[in-house]
Amino acid sequence: MKKRLVLLFTLLTIALVSFNFLSTEENTEDIKDSIHQKEFNSYFRSYTITTPDSIGFAEEYTPIYAADIWERYDKEIHKNVYWQSNTLFYFKRANKYFPIIESILKKNNIPNDFKYLAIIESGLENVVSPAGATGFWQFMKGTAKDRGMEVNSEVDERYNLEISTQAACDYLQDAYDKFGSWTMAAASYNVGMNGLQRRVTEQNSNNYYDLYLPMETSRYVFRLLAIKEIFENKSKYGFVLRDQDLYKKIKTETISLSEKDIDLFAYSDSLGINYKILKQFNPWIRDKKITNKSKKTYTIIIPKKHEINIFKTEEN
Repeated sequence: MKKRLVLLFTLLTIALVSFNFLSTEENTEDIKDSIHQKEFNSYFRSYTITTPDSIGFAEEYTPIYAADIWERYDKEIHKNVYWQSNTLFYFKRANKYFPIIESILKKNNIPNDFKYLAIIESGLENVVSPAGATGFWQFMKGTAKDRGMEVNSEVDERYNLEISTQAACDYLQDAYDKFGSWTMAAASYNVGMNGLQRRVTEQNSNNYYDLYLPMETSRYVFRLLAIKEIFENKSKYGFVLRDQDLYKKIKTETISLSEKDIDLFAYSDSLGINYKILKQFNPWIRDKKITNKSKKTYTIIIPKKHEINIFKTEEN
């Protein structure tokens, strides 16, 4: 009997100690979780963005007070503000490319706000869409040729920023002349002038904000508005960039090329650069040679001599 009591007491003691240990361990974990949550909350917070007093594109007012207009804008501003990595690179590239685009827009009397169209089209990169739209301004092959650009296996001027920006200006001016609104001109860049005119005729309205449009076109102008708002108020939306963080435009010089049957490897050597640099500054060159049967004069861009050292990959 005595042995049984001792055994029972021992078992009860073990159970009690185990319970206290587990309870203490759980409490410890609860405390750790609580501390972690506080730390998380102190660093990771997402805030909804308040309604701006007014927004507009190319000095054309957006009726932000209308419920559906606000919701469409609200979606795009939040997506771009909280996709920070993507938007940060917009700022970095814009420092390099906006001066080129802005000067061509100004020369053609196209509103400066259209520089943001190149961002929503391509992110300021020479990308190719699944449908085949190419370059900063995303021209399809047929449209590019209609706008006077050369497109073939050796040369594709959709990759030429100056030439494609001029073609975009020509298109936008034609669209403005047709619709009488820069907002509608922007929308037509997505859906096409004929496609937009069909909706105007069907719905008896020439106001972008009153038209029922395909999903992508319905978002298009609001994406422009969101990017414009972020760029013009970057600190308000938490974007902090130092001058050294931004990509810089390299000082360049131009050379005329009108010869036929040019081997671009040898040509690069004759210019004192390598083939990679030639391609980087002239992405419209799509092959290792330029046949130039039509005896056209091309403008080749290369870094100024004192800038070439920037591209060296080996130490002396």
